[in-house]
Amino acid sequence: MPKISAVVITYNEELFIDRCLASMNGIVDEIVVVDSFSTDATEEICKKYNVRFIKHAFEGFRDQKNYALQFATYKNILSLDADEALSDRLRESIIAIKDKWEYDAYLFNRRGNYCGKWINHSEWYPDRQLRLFYADHGKWGKLNLHEKFLISNGATIGKLKGDLLHWTFSSYQDHIDKMNKYSIIGAEEFHKAGKKAGLLTPYIHFFWGFFRSYIINRGFLDGRNGYLICSMYAKSTFSKYKKLRLLNHNSVGK
Repeated sequence: MPKISAVVITYNEELFIDRCLASMNGIVDEIVVVDSFSTDATEEICKKYNVRFIKHAFEGFRDQKNYALQFATYKNILSLDADEALSDRLRESIIAIKDKWEYDAYLFNRRGNYCGKWINHSEWYPDRQLRLFYADHGKWGKLNLHEKFLISNGATIGKLKGDLLHWTFSSYQDHIDKMNKYSIIGAEEFHKAGKKAGLLTPYIHFFWGFFRSYIINRGFLDGRNGYLICSMYAKSTFSKYKKLRLLNHNSVGK
């Protein structure tokens, strides 16, 4: 039976980390937490679960997760964010494959909780995530925001039943604050990658982002929260490309 190392990165996650770690009890064989010098009770809560607790300055989500992988004892990795937890059905699926590990990596759906309510549509569900994998078959890549584990060519991928539960935003103000923060990070990452934004680019992404999430992906079926999520997504995308355009402009001639 292969053993699994769980890897979690944290920063001031006292509201969520207990639920995250508890959901992996009896599933994984060790838990590695890489913390960005939390100032709340995150470390004390983690110690209740006998985790390997490592402190490391935050370098971006992608880089922090790649850094954390080196501390895992086992090559089979379960990677969760601190505000996520395994559902009972997903726990059962992972237990089942520990007796019969067939693929190099496994996908499963993620379901978001928005201000106390579960969301079933838009970009949020099914939000397929590759979070159970053999470490030597890939690495965390793409941008340092909305990072993804990039599996190597030829690696096989399976699909597990059950949801990864994600507590995204605790309030509307929390949503606004984080989207403002993420739009800045996203613009900076795009700029570093050499991406350009024209005069109409922010508007195109605004309208297409809202139409895709609210109409094509049926965000309207989630009522008021669905509208808020889709409109906030569109506004954040608009802001990201506006900021990218400003970064492009300021870098000309330097």
